[in-house]
Amino acid sequence: MRTHSKETQSNLTPATALQILKEGNQRFVNNLKANRNLLQQVNETSAGQFPFATILSCIDSRTSAELIFDQGLGDVFSIRIAGNILNEDILGSMEFATKIVGTKVIVILGHTKCGAIAGACNHVELGNLTTLLNKIQPAIANEKTITENRTGTNSEFVNKVTDIHVGLTIDRVRRESPIVAELEQQGSITIVGGMYDVETGLVTFFE
Repeated sequence: MRTHSKETQSNLTPATALQILKEGNQRFVNNLKANRNLLQQVNETSAGQFPFATILSCIDSRTSAELIFDQGLGDVFSIRIAGNILNEDILGSMEFATKIVGTKVIVILGHTKCGAIAGACNHVELGNLTTLLNKIQPAIANEKTITENRTGTNSEFVNKVTDIHVGLTIDRVRRESPIVAELEQQGSITIVGGMYDVETGLVTFFE
């Protein structure tokens, strides 16, 4: 598997970039790996990087973007934070990744059995974590289908909230970053959501 160059990055369309991630996840699920020399990629990226994707995911130890999408050094910008929440620093990182460096796709990736989502559903308060979990409350408020046991012990409720949270995060990216929104309107990038299943390793994209 070749390291991305400025030329290969520039020639990718947003749809093709997303397809690369889908194919990588299929390899991961099937316990296959692309043939790549990571040490060689260290050398090939030493003078510069040309990643094709920006992925916002959770800090959960099971959800490393490079692993679950079978990507190598220099392929993706990986932004990780509990509950894959959004703030102005993350938006700035996305603007750098897309407008300056040239990535073609932004993925907002939630995952099943998310501890941060469950904690928000349980209204956990703990130091600075309280402020982080408060950012998930809008998704909880938007979940209208489950009326009983709306807590972190209800896996169905947690997963539904996670889905909604991903969608609301995408809306916020478009609303709060005119730079990213313009790139999407121009067709230079695409923004997609997805859910990683911690039991199967499969990523389901919301398209």
